[in-house]
Amino acid sequence: MDAFQRFPGIGRRTAERLAFHVLRDPSSSALARAIDRALGEAKRCRVCGNVAQQDPCGICNDESRDASLVAVVEEPRHVEALERAGVFEGLYHVLMGAWQPAEGTDEWHLSIPSLIVRLREGQVRELILATDPDAEGEATAQLVLEALDSAGLPELKITRLARGLPAGAAIEYMHKGVIEDALEGRREVKIR
Repeated sequence: MDAFQRFPGIGRRTAERLAFHVLRDPSSSALARAIDRALGEAKRCRVCGNVAQQDPCGICNDESRDASLVAVVEEPRHVEALERAGVFEGLYHVLMGAWQPAEGTDEWHLSIPSLIVRLREGQVRELILATDPDAEGEATAQLVLEALDSAGLPELKITRLARGLPAGAAIEYMHKGVIEDALEGRREVKIR
């Protein structure tokens, strides 16, 4: 139970249920093998910081991708989400977390210095801040902006992911912050 409780979002009760499930189900040994294999085979890409089976990762090695466009994301799972969507053709930079001093994630835990080194190489023309639209993501994006400003980098286009109402959602169920973002980011509509 102690081992399961070390995972994020797993409390005492869930850890207890998982532990007893593992003891009841003989096929649970596959989980242990999968974790062991992942720990043994996973590597951090020296270019983007993503977790992959090779270094550099398959995305950074893909010459068809736009190397001048880099999305800064918090976690490898965000790379997976963007790749699943199939709409982004640039590269990534994975910070390996969000800036959350209260949770023990300080500035030095994030891969901002390697981002600055990468930007100094001069290939990147646009940096997309693709951190989560929550308090931690906003603080992380601001921290990145301050680091870029301090680094005195050459002219670089910096953008932020748009926010607002998700497609197919009903306004009546939206959180106040989502509606506020949608109103602030509204676009002009042209009549033919």
